[in-house]
Amino acid sequence: MTWVVIVSIVVVSALKILITCLPTPVVKWLVGKFELHRILNMDAEITVGGEEIKGAEKEELITNFNKGTFLKKYYIHPGSERYFLYPEGGEVPIIVDFIEGKKRVSLWLYVYRDHIDVVKQYSEKMIAYSIYSNELQSGMLAE
Repeated sequence: MTWVVIVSIVVVSALKILITCLPTPVVKWLVGKFELHRILNMDAEITVGGEEIKGAEKEELITNFNKGTFLKKYYIHPGSERYFLYPEGGEVPIIVDFIEGKKRVSLWLYVYRDHIDVVKQYSEKMIAYSIYSNELQSGMLAE
């Protein structure tokens, strides 16, 4: 009976040490699984009003998006997805398409004076959140 207690104490102690001292790559992988505002790379396709953006303007837009600060996440009620993709006001979104893992992802960016609304759409899911990027908001793509 005492052997069972001693073995269980050793196993639980080893498990506790393993969980509290995870290696850095494992922690980055776990955090990346739940990260909402991802860093874009230069492979992304960016279109504004049907025109594809290339060159220095694309690099500047991606750099400014990556520097953006996450503000808040919006809850999307089932059936109200179209109000996030096509908000009232009729402004032209910046659409960023890229591949994340094995999924094709689209970001719809709506630039306002005080924030940027981002609608992230992949497979059948849609997530909306707001970021702040002073450079992107005051840049030439802002209206």
